[in-house]
Amino acid sequence: MLLVYTQKNTPRILYTFKQICKRILGFDIGFTSKIEKFIAHDQAKLSYGKQPLGKELYFQSVDLLFEHGFNDVEIQVSTWEETKCFFQTSNKKSALPFDIFAATFYLLSRYEEYLPHVKDEYGRFMATESVAYQNEFLHQPVIDIWAYKFKKVLQAKFPDLISVDRSFKINPIIAVSQTFAYKRKGILRSIGGGIRDIGTFKFKQVLDRINVILGIQKDPNDTFKYLITLQRDKRKKFLVLFGLGDYSNFEKNINANRTEHKILIKYVADYIEIGLKVSFEAINNKGLLKKEKSRIENIVNRPLKNVLCAFYKINLPEAYRSFVELEIGKDYSMGYSQYKGFRAGTCTPFMFYDLDYEVQTPLKINSFCFTNQALENVEDLKLAKKEIASFIDTIKNVNGTFTPIFSNSLFGELNDKVFWKSIFEFILDLEEK
Repeated sequence: MLLVYTQKNTPRILYTFKQICKRILGFDIGFTSKIEKFIAHDQAKLSYGKQPLGKELYFQSVDLLFEHGFNDVEIQVSTWEETKCFFQTSNKKSALPFDIFAATFYLLSRYEEYLPHVKDEYGRFMATESVAYQNEFLHQPVIDIWAYKFKKVLQAKFPDLISVDRSFKINPIIAVSQTFAYKRKGILRSIGGGIRDIGTFKFKQVLDRINVILGIQKDPNDTFKYLITLQRDKRKKFLVLFGLGDYSNFEKNINANRTEHKILIKYVADYIEIGLKVSFEAINNKGLLKKEKSRIENIVNRPLKNVLCAFYKINLPEAYRSFVELEIGKDYSMGYSQYKGFRAGTCTPFMFYDLDYEVQTPLKINSFCFTNQALENVEDLKLAKKEIASFIDTIKNVNGTFTPIFSNSLFGELNDKVFWKSIFEFILDLEEK
């Protein structure tokens, strides 16, 4: 067991050390504030604080993990080997040149998203406001990179320290904003859609719409048999998240109460794990969220575990606090739609830490690193695959989890970029290599 000494074991310290040592590196870890116990411990140990106790393995701290609430923290980023770091330390006895634990907490807690910042038109925290984007390390899972460097320091000092190694994983997410493109839209929406297609000279889509409504042709967004077959053939588990919000300017899916919609969701749930794509309006409205949660639970007759916020909008801490109160276990909204990278600086799932209450919650955050929107400008299949493979190699080096998000409509006939199926299958195959 690795024993950690600090003068005071704050909730922030316990949260951060457990994430690095236990969840990323697989070490058994304990904590003490008693010097006698620390000295008597004859196995791996380290101290964390302003000054070392003696000649032990020592890591200098900054103030962040001993504070409460949040302040306007000054961040100065510097290059460290092949990556970046911040919260640099001055004590030469410190085993690392920066406070890896404070920097990790700053990124995981999304500390910067509580501070004043400019939001986009949807009210979202923008990638360009982040310290990672501004200092060009958004593309790296820096916390995991730091953790493995920390592991080298530990094992150099304590070669007998045992860890449980994890393995690289790919965790594909399918977001379903519109289950069907044409089917079961109702008379008014179907007529309006047809008129819009005519006005934009999309005459093939007009014909497709008519054939789908008449039952002559399969709806182009109904790609679920393809996903089920792919999961079986590739032996790879997906997660499909259905939008069940009421119709609005932001939500265009068919009525959640339509029988055919319910039957399809049940059918998919028999083969693939499913969840809820929380509507834009429900993100900040717990009553609406509870309504949508009840809808999907009543359809599949099981508790809701997985959610994704529409437009990847997360208002901290309110949205996550609502998920906790409604006993939702996992969120997949942590990322940027237009930028590839690691919003929270990691490719490892982590628990939501509520900065207002200074407590770790039961909500597990699964950070995604790219959506299909981030590759919209890539027209060449080879270039897209090369970019994705490079990204995956970075995550493989730290045995992390690669979480991409795709729309179900990408694999349908309406999508003009026919290579999306090839990209998706290419990603699934990379886990086996």
